[in-house]
Amino acid sequence: MCKQVIIIGSGLGGLSTGVVLGKNGYRVTVLEQGAQVGGCLQCFERHGVRFETGMHFIGAARPDETLGQLFRYLEITDKVKLSPLDRSHYNVIGLNGKRYPYANGREAFIDSLAQYFPQERKALESYCDLISRISHASSLHSLRYADHNDAVSEEYMLQSIDEVIDGISTNETLHKVLVGDLPLYAAERGKTPFATHAFIRDFYLDSAFRIVGGSDHIALALVDTLKKYGGEVLTRAKVTRILCDDKQATGVEVNGKEVLAADIIISDAHPIRTLELVDSHLIRPAFRHRVSVMPQTMGGFSVYLQFKPNRVPYMNYNYFGYNTPTPWDCEYYDEQTWPKGFLYMHLCSSPRQQYAESGILLSYMDIHEVEQWKGTRVGHRGDDYEAFKQRKAERLIASLTDHFPELRGTIARYYTSTPLTYLDYTGTADGSMYGIAKDVSLGPACRVPHKTKIPNLLMTGQNINSHGMLGVLVGTIVTCSELLSAKKIYEEIKNCQP
Repeated sequence: MCKQVIIIGSGLGGLSTGVVLGKNGYRVTVLEQGAQVGGCLQCFERHGVRFETGMHFIGAARPDETLGQLFRYLEITDKVKLSPLDRSHYNVIGLNGKRYPYANGREAFIDSLAQYFPQERKALESYCDLISRISHASSLHSLRYADHNDAVSEEYMLQSIDEVIDGISTNETLHKVLVGDLPLYAAERGKTPFATHAFIRDFYLDSAFRIVGGSDHIALALVDTLKKYGGEVLTRAKVTRILCDDKQATGVEVNGKEVLAADIIISDAHPIRTLELVDSHLIRPAFRHRVSVMPQTMGGFSVYLQFKPNRVPYMNYNYFGYNTPTPWDCEYYDEQTWPKGFLYMHLCSSPRQQYAESGILLSYMDIHEVEQWKGTRVGHRGDDYEAFKQRKAERLIASLTDHFPELRGTIARYYTSTPLTYLDYTGTADGSMYGIAKDVSLGPACRVPHKTKIPNLLMTGQNINSHGMLGVLVGTIVTCSELLSAKKIYEEIKNCQP
């Protein structure tokens, strides 16, 4: 008799974990508290225009690359259409009045930046060599079972980004340019491990794509695959308790009343939210405390821009703009200095797009700025909250048009979200963008295990390995390997040839 698995949450981690287990004979039910599946893969529509909320672009998605292999294994390749970003400048860093491009491909990346730093070519080569060495040392990130060197990854998990880059080159401007995309992982000076930077840089180095129509297509494709293998996804099904006896979890309580039995329970919710659902002596108070005090990444304030028809040419790259001399420390701001920086992107509505219909403008925001509205519901936070958001949005748009003056007069309307929105829709602690933060000074103390002391209660999602498309799917492999073995999963991925 096959085992019943209940997965709490329908984010990328929950859905991909469900697919892997469903493909291997488990009976899977995914429970989602909201009306829409996807977590950070959600999109929304207003006035006939779609807006992206989380997974704005991905890398390594060509058929022979890591994410391409994983998409094929999850059986979503044919259902998710990708549009490549401009290979000569998929990311552009706007710093101190200049624009620096990141190009796809090792040699092109080096050549593009060497135009601005001609004396630093050898430093750029050393940087790329180190990125490759770290990422390929991880069997998880390279999908090569038993072909890895964990010592390399661990070494650079204990050194901060700025510490390592300072040792590669003495050119301070180059240092800043190389970390210009740090909002992708909310990196902090002196804290975020260089290995985190290396995995993300490697992910995008050879290819970068937008998802045509929005990233919710990935969530819906995963739901289709899960259903193909007999699984189901229930929305408006909020897990209110994880039920346990003296030895293990026995099931979940849904919406405060219905009880569903399970052999295995996997939570895609933030670890703090997961532990709130469990009342069991098997979870020690010391572990609860350790999780509760783990640092969280910074929250974000988003402005979703709707453009006037045929006014804004589609921008086939991502722009990281800064109003200060450095990308570092943008999370430390006051009313006068915010926003210190922003990330600006367009949604790809169709292949070979000529004009943009919508875009997103994202900057850091501390949860303390919206603390007074905690406990209120979306759409019912009051006039003061709406006025606060409007003031912030106008400031952020003004910053954008300083970098792109041609956008003045092109915005038809806009919508906004704060860390409270992230908190409501994803359950992440403090409305953080990427969950638990890595800190070299804390080492393993800020890492969450996929196993709990309740033997049949596991965790998955962005807090188990890392955030982002690849980080979450690597975490899925880690979680599922507890039930299937890593070797079996790697073999299954390898056998899915293009």
